[in-house]
Amino acid sequence: MNRWATTALVASQLLVSNAVFAHGPTPQKIDESVVIEAPIEAVWEKVSDFNAIADWHPSVESSVPRDEQGTRVLAFKGKGTITESLDELDADRHYLGYRLLEEDIDVFPVSFYSVSVELTESDAGTEMLWQGRFYRADTGNFPPEHYSDEAAVEAMTDFAQDGMNALKAELEGQK
Repeated sequence: MNRWATTALVASQLLVSNAVFAHGPTPQKIDESVVIEAPIEAVWEKVSDFNAIADWHPSVESSVPRDEQGTRVLAFKGKGTITESLDELDADRHYLGYRLLEEDIDVFPVSFYSVSVELTESDAGTEMLWQGRFYRADTGNFPPEHYSDEAAVEAMTDFAQDGMNALKAELEGQK
């Protein structure tokens, strides 16, 4: 093999190996659920009011509508704000879908997310399913620990579980 062929081979291997390691973040997800001993319409009344999340979620200090298109600004207790946008509200399916519109990674360690909340009737009342798909706060190849995939999964899981557990306690008369 001549010198130019060897150089080209080495260069192509370096490019391929760098491409393999420079892929960026992978999407993460959560799938959380809880059964609430309450009629589905009572749960839906709480969940479907997109701007009333502060009334039942313990981490949210306020939810302020930003426009008539379904955008809200959430203020987190002792932290700051993020902005979310309502994508779908289907009363027949008891389904709500929304996404992160404006991030603040110091408030919530994710760079993007989409969330769906869906209610179904169960023998014990209402099953609430909270699903999220998201990316970590730091989308570079070597994020600091507090902006990692693990930090994002933990934050999203905690937010979903805290909200569902608070709603369950309220609707079951434990609050």
